[in-house]
Amino acid sequence: MIFMEFEKPLESLYDQLDKIKKIAEDGSLDMSSQIAELESRLKIKQKEIYENLTGWQRVQLSRHPERPYTQYYISAICTKFIELHGDRYVKDDKAIIGGIAEIDGQSVVIIGHQKGTTTKLRQYRNFGMANPDGYRKALRIMKLAEKFGFPVISLIDTPGAYPGIEAEERGQAEAIARNLFEMAQLKVPIVCYIIGEGASGGALGIGVGDRVFMLENTWYSVISPESCSSILWRSWDFKEKAADALKLTAIDMEKFGIVDGIVQEPIGGAHNDPMAMASRLKEHILKTLSEIAPLDPDERIQLRIDKYDKMGRFKEN
Repeated sequence: MIFMEFEKPLESLYDQLDKIKKIAEDGSLDMSSQIAELESRLKIKQKEIYENLTGWQRVQLSRHPERPYTQYYISAICTKFIELHGDRYVKDDKAIIGGIAEIDGQSVVIIGHQKGTTTKLRQYRNFGMANPDGYRKALRIMKLAEKFGFPVISLIDTPGAYPGIEAEERGQAEAIARNLFEMAQLKVPIVCYIIGEGASGGALGIGVGDRVFMLENTWYSVISPESCSSILWRSWDFKEKAADALKLTAIDMEKFGIVDGIVQEPIGGAHNDPMAMASRLKEHILKTLSEIAPLDPDERIQLRIDKYDKMGRFKEN
């Protein structure tokens, strides 16, 4: 297991527990009481740590290298999945994956960012930072979903859209703006989940939906804490302060009315029990689709537009 800095008090307890379990496996000694005591201490310490996380600590959990990504959820939730490639203009952007899937007999379309699980795969996936080609691929798949009447499930996990020169040359801003325009009017249900990082236009490019939810230890903001710190204080050293000031956690976003709810993670984060997290996400997806799918498409589109019209607070002088 990989432990974040604030999780260090748990590391020694896990080490002790592993050693005692190995002794018990040898069969020479009965260590059941010691195991039970350590597990009890571990649960108490976990509760103490994870019930009082700061904004920056949740950002760290959202980036945990063992955290499940889109491909994991697809394989765990779907009984069938056919991946679709290419935007039909330039290329197939590996930072976004998508295709037709089946969940408990229900046909859906799933799109999402994919970061990669190893150094080579992260480079291959461009660390989940999509080019315009990725957003155009996502839109092509969503329009296919509309054609066949399949609901769209979007899994968001990106540090932002790719900011390279070639992305700008191929129309990064236009591609994201086009997706916002088209998703607002898509005739099929759209359900979005922020499963890790939800940064700026990179997240919004596949983030307009009838319902938008955040996993418990994720963040959603126009800018990352590090970038905010570098702009305001000319240094990354104030990233923790920036994370608190940005109010980017799931609790903050729900309070502001930006997202519709929070999907609770297993204690310790989604990476601590990926199967349990996938099971919760699957149940949540099916429940949400059962609520919005019966609506008339025109009514659903109007509710979607009204939802975004109501966001934000302002005062006229």
